Amino acid sequence: MENKKELRTWLDDFGLSHPLVIAGPCSAETEEQVLTIAHQLKDSDATVLRAGIWKPRTRPGNFEGVGALGLKWLQKAKEETGMLTTTEVANPNHVDLALKHDVDILWIGARTTVSPFIVQEIADALKGTDKIVLVKNPVNPDLSLWLGAVERLHTADINKLGVIHRGFSAYEKTKYRNNPEWQIPIELQNKFPDLPLILDPSHIAGRRDIIFDLCQTALDLNYDGIMVETHHTPDKAWSDAAQQITPETLIQIMNDLKVRKEVSASEDFQNKLTALRSKIDITDSQILEILSKRMKISEEIGQVKKDQNVAILQTKRWNEILGKMVLEGEEKGLSEEFVLRMFKAIHQESINHQQKILDGTR
Repeated sequence: MENKKELRTWLDDFGLSHPLVIAGPCSAETEEQVLTIAHQLKDSDATVLRAGIWKPRTRPGNFEGVGALGLKWLQKAKEETGMLTTTEVANPNHVDLALKHDVDILWIGARTTVSPFIVQEIADALKGTDKIVLVKNPVNPDLSLWLGAVERLHTADINKLGVIHRGFSAYEKTKYRNNPEWQIPIELQNKFPDLPLILDPSHIAGRRDIIFDLCQTALDLNYDGIMVETHHTPDKAWSDAAQQITPETLIQIMNDLKVRKEVSASEDFQNKLTALRSKIDITDSQILEILSKRMKISEEIGQVKKDQNVAILQTKRWNEILGKMVLEGEEKGLSEEFVLRMFKAIHQESINHQQKILDGTR
């Protein structure tokens, strides 16, 4: 699979003056619920109505979707509002039912993307289809697995493709439900700049109060659209209530987002600069997080040394680290001078942390 301008033809054909917006409930619950939300969204920037029909839950016992019955509700919503429809498919049977009910866009979920066997089965079921197929990133941070799923669909003569960034699972809890790991979709953009990239802020956030910030970051990074879980009474939703917003909130978010368009050479420069600075900000935050983790490990080492009455400075170990880092830095295009300055500063901070452990001040 190679990057080609044709990869984004399906998106360009929508002729939108704003990023693509896919919105709707996490789950289709009742016919009335689906139709109510669709009618509240039809005059917004939302082009596509989303609703989960089959819901793969982490643990059994939770609401797992209404099943094929919900496809009829999507059909009716499409007839009444003119919106396109989309839902998740996780096996060939889902594909068959979705196609029979004229679903416009199918998406492959994060739990499905992790299995090349299942993705291949879905690709075979969709072979040659003219439908748009979007692939969510796998739950684990693996770019090759994500692109592999896209390539399987492309090999099956599916030409209307795109990807959805919904964040990645991590053992350590952060402010996100799923860590965005922005560097992974950024790398995907670098490999396939014309493959439409859509943000799913709902699954990254896990809560509605940071949806806007995630959407703005995505637009600053030149994403092509957003897929936001939207419910007319989100607190009463049958699944993922905390991360859903109202249609009114979605409309306000779209009004407040700063969408940067290519109008002139000067504006093009500003767009690129803003996107690159956003990448820098994200990377800088990641550097600080890694350094914080390193210092916590240094403190653990300090405790071990204290317990055994061992000196903080281990000259042989330090020289080995420095030599190794200089060589690795050169391989990555970093000057020896920079690597020495950086690791000397890190080493000094590490000594400071260990000293506090030995002094009993930490």
